[in-house]
Amino acid sequence: MAAQSIKLALMPGDGIGLEVMAAAEQVLAALRDHYQLPLSWEQLGWPSTGWHREHGQMMPDDGLEQLKRNGYDALLLGALGDPGPANDPERYRLSDSVSLAPLLTFRKGLDLWACERPARLLPGAPQYLADPRAREVDMLVIRENSEGEYINQGGRLRAGSIDEVASQLEIFTRRAAERIIRHAFERAQERQRRRKHNGETRDYQCDRDRIATAQVCLITKRNAQPHWGDMYTEVFDQLAGEYPGVGVHHELIDAACMKFVQSPWQFDVVVASNLHGDILTDLAAVLAGGLGVAPSCNINPADKTLPALFEPTHGSAPDIAGQGIANPTAMLLTTAMMLDWLDLGKAAEALRNAVAQDMQSTDSKQRSTEEITHTILRRIRESA
Repeated sequence: MAAQSIKLALMPGDGIGLEVMAAAEQVLAALRDHYQLPLSWEQLGWPSTGWHREHGQMMPDDGLEQLKRNGYDALLLGALGDPGPANDPERYRLSDSVSLAPLLTFRKGLDLWACERPARLLPGAPQYLADPRAREVDMLVIRENSEGEYINQGGRLRAGSIDEVASQLEIFTRRAAERIIRHAFERAQERQRRRKHNGETRDYQCDRDRIATAQVCLITKRNAQPHWGDMYTEVFDQLAGEYPGVGVHHELIDAACMKFVQSPWQFDVVVASNLHGDILTDLAAVLAGGLGVAPSCNINPADKTLPALFEPTHGSAPDIAGQGIANPTAMLLTTAMMLDWLDLGKAAEALRNAVAQDMQSTDSKQRSTEEITHTILRRIRESA
């Protein structure tokens, strides 16, 4: 892909999304110049609450078709949501079910069935666990994005009455289970090769009483939800036979949350359902320094004909929006993930290194978004 023209759609969204997107755009321009990247982009005013204010919806009716028709290779999203302060009746307010709906639209409409969120504690990032081994946190949580608990099947009967009944169905298919679990094994092998190339060594305690240098941990709640839990486990065991060099491990979601805090360095690649992955990724982000430094992507590893979606895990932070103090670190690391996806690995590594150096070299003084961005740009120029 790197030899061809690459077209991006930048979607600032709401709140601090506009500020961190401005930082990402400056960095993309610098990387394009220094590395002669075949990049171009367009900035879209949707999805956003601003668009909703003018048009009564978060995005155009044909928004999804526009993304497909315009030939974008990737989408970079800032943040969505602006509930507004409860004591300000003049503030335009939307519920999360409305403001965040475009995320599900993109994931389903573009068939982005895998959500990846790496959690690696970079030097200089806040360390919330006192155990010194917490510095070794380096995991990848892979979340099934297309079905499961978020399929939104169900309804409410006799709403508002004492006899109201609400149903929320979970839908799981073997096809989706196989593709997400296989992807987890493939990513574990890739991470193992990366560590070997970098001269790193890492061992994981795995099921079947052995140690392995790469591991995939499956998360379910099969003791209480045996139908989909057993299916996932059967698929997991079947595919594990095709990857003899990768260790396997299984945890229930509640035990996994506990062990993420007790000993997160024991995890490598973690694969989970939509809801369980949603929970674990936020917890893993805190272990790696917080949501303010956590990148994320929504991809279809088997098909790059439709654009993938890249977004930082933090929200729109309306309480600090417009003050120029939003930290763009998560957005810039997300931008690096996007560049990797686009086969622009050299530029991605330069950006990632610049961010890591900035985190390691700064003191506790709060810096503005502009100050952080200018420091990153300077480090990129120096490395180039």
